[in-house]
Amino acid sequence: MNDKNREVIVLALEKINEFCNGNLDAEEIYEEFSSSNKSSNEKLLNILKILSNNQINQHEILQEAMMSLEKTTPQQCLLKFLRRIDKNMGSHNYQFSTPNSNSTRIYDFSTPEILENLKEKIHAVASTSICRSQQNCSISNQLNISNPLTPSSSPSLFSFQKNRRKDAAQWFNLDIKEVDTQINIVAVPISTQEMILLNDIIFSLLGIRGTYIIPEEIKTSIGILEISFKVSDQIQKSLRDVTHEILPLGCYYYNIQNFIENVRFINCGQVLESLTATLRDLLHDYCLLISQLEFQHISGMLTVHKLHFYLRPTIKTMETLHKVINDITANSLTGGQILTLLYDKVNYLSGDEQTQKFITELLKRASLPYMNILYLWITKGIIDDPQNEFLIEDNEIKSRDETPENYSTDYWEKRYTPRRERIPRFLEKCSDVILRTGKYLNVIRQCGKKIDSGNLDRFHLFCPTSQMYMNIILEAYEFASKILLDVVLKENDLMGHLISIKKYLLLYQGDFITQLMDACEEELIKNVDTILPVKLENLLGLTLRLSSAKNDPYKDNLHCDILPVNLVTQMGKITHKLDECWSPENKIELTGIECFILKFDVKWPVSLVLNQFAISKYQMLFRQLFYCKHVERQLCIIWKENTTAKKFSPHTANLYRGAFTLSQRMMNAIQNLEYYMMIEVIEPFWHDFITKIKNKIENVDAVLIAHSNFLDNCLRNCFISDAVLLLGVTQLCQICLKFCEFLQVCILL
Repeated sequence: MNDKNREVIVLALEKINEFCNGNLDAEEIYEEFSSSNKSSNEKLLNILKILSNNQINQHEILQEAMMSLEKTTPQQCLLKFLRRIDKNMGSHNYQFSTPNSNSTRIYDFSTPEILENLKEKIHAVASTSICRSQQNCSISNQLNISNPLTPSSSPSLFSFQKNRRKDAAQWFNLDIKEVDTQINIVAVPISTQEMILLNDIIFSLLGIRGTYIIPEEIKTSIGILEISFKVSDQIQKSLRDVTHEILPLGCYYYNIQNFIENVRFINCGQVLESLTATLRDLLHDYCLLISQLEFQHISGMLTVHKLHFYLRPTIKTMETLHKVINDITANSLTGGQILTLLYDKVNYLSGDEQTQKFITELLKRASLPYMNILYLWITKGIIDDPQNEFLIEDNEIKSRDETPENYSTDYWEKRYTPRRERIPRFLEKCSDVILRTGKYLNVIRQCGKKIDSGNLDRFHLFCPTSQMYMNIILEAYEFASKILLDVVLKENDLMGHLISIKKYLLLYQGDFITQLMDACEEELIKNVDTILPVKLENLLGLTLRLSSAKNDPYKDNLHCDILPVNLVTQMGKITHKLDECWSPENKIELTGIECFILKFDVKWPVSLVLNQFAISKYQMLFRQLFYCKHVERQLCIIWKENTTAKKFSPHTANLYRGAFTLSQRMMNAIQNLEYYMMIEVIEPFWHDFITKIKNKIENVDAVLIAHSNFLDNCLRNCFISDAVLLLGVTQLCQICLKFCEFLQVCILL
């Protein structure tokens, strides 16, 4: 600092030392802070501790001084300390005033001459402190602009303030009533006016209230804070015109800085945090630019027109950034929505290479936390998204062991769901691939297998012009789908489970079905309310051990149950056509034959394919086939009774001949129906399904689709999915059973 500045600082130190009853020498204090290489921070802090005696918040002042010593030079720390004491001692008529503060606070010296002289010297110190400090120091520290990242800023829920914040307004002292401190400079030469104007312009570009450039008002446009400037009419018109072209930059700086301060850091999201961190870096560069221009101004090498020329590219870039900030604030965008906005802005600015490059860099840095979440999802199947910004939502509530029986179906369909409104534009095409990749890896991890995707490249900064991230996503998808398919098909033997289900639920194990019906028929012809399920379970286990099914490794997964409704009522409820096909007055007492089903239990992860819904479709097919098989057995019993009828007299036997002919036709109809369902429907669709699994299937989703198509085709072609056709088949079987009962009664008579 020059002699003039030294004199002012020493004078201020003397007054502070006198106020705190200290016994320090102001000259020695100044020398200690000027010779930074000779004194330790601890010694300097002890000096400041003495000077801050009698201050109510001494501890807070010393904490700020300690942080300032770590980040800036001792001289700057001393200036900041004096400003803080000035702020603290307003009630003692002693202030270390900042430039252009428009404050009426003064030093309490004995004469007005000393007062005016001191004010001029302090103004000179504060005006030249920026350009004489090290360039790597923060401009905001030099101008005493509060940093939004300091520990004193208390975090709370994410919000964009619609009302003006007090600290933001203080950048331009907007909360202080305007005081007319302008000196009439109409008659001053234009060159002198220009120097005065340059000083005010630089202050305005950094959020400091000027003398001849006044922030006139704060306007609210769709809830967004804005500010405008009024240039004094005393300034020459040509200079005013150029100044009006420069001052929007100050508005942009104010709005961006206000945006950063108004974003609060608990639930605002990682993307927005990354964006605001990048904005702070950009504003730091902006302040350095203004500092360099101020140095040129002090050196007498800057004019208003030169300043406009130098700032023209910055004005355009800051204007674009200002619009982006307004869009984010007005629509309360977060996460992927912000990335979509920036991505669209990059494409929109294809004709402006410099601004496009700037927004591209902003997009790269803002997307970094989002891409890290994405990378963890496609490589580990884990979502680390505390602020719910990611395109995939995890709906898991319980652990798998505590979930109900339909966990597998709900898990695959409902646990991980895409949130379309949060998908960035550049990930829309591959969002389904991303969803399946993480789901596959999650299932693999729950099966106890170690996921090793070490050969997969890691995401670097996202670049809109590069498709590298797409290649990584597709590579991760191929890896996950291959591993899970091997786990389900080979390690957990999905084909073996399917073959067992076909044997039992689709009646392809002939001797087992025959022995089961022989063993259980006496129990199943009873009313459904009188049947003992435990007895049926024991008979089923005995049949499995006596038939050829005893060699099946999955026979122990088979169980039986009794449902409270018949197949027609069940399908009527599913298709919502119950009233059309089965009215309450047509209901009859149900027998075990109509309500008997087989259950097949499977473990994770085979239950992803053979889930509850799939098993219920198999059970519908079983009920249809089992009921037809029962009708066939009853008709066969009637055919055996034909030998008894031959012993009757010719006249009586002739009467029975037509009845037995009809029963034979009934048997042919039922057998043809069974043949159609099992040989012409189920078997061809089964063959196509198995062929797809062995040759064409590449992922578990394809297995699920193929399996679902197989079951749906079987239900439709076996007259089950159509409630009206199903009712017709059921009534046909019931007529056959009633006819068999009638003949048996007649023969016994």
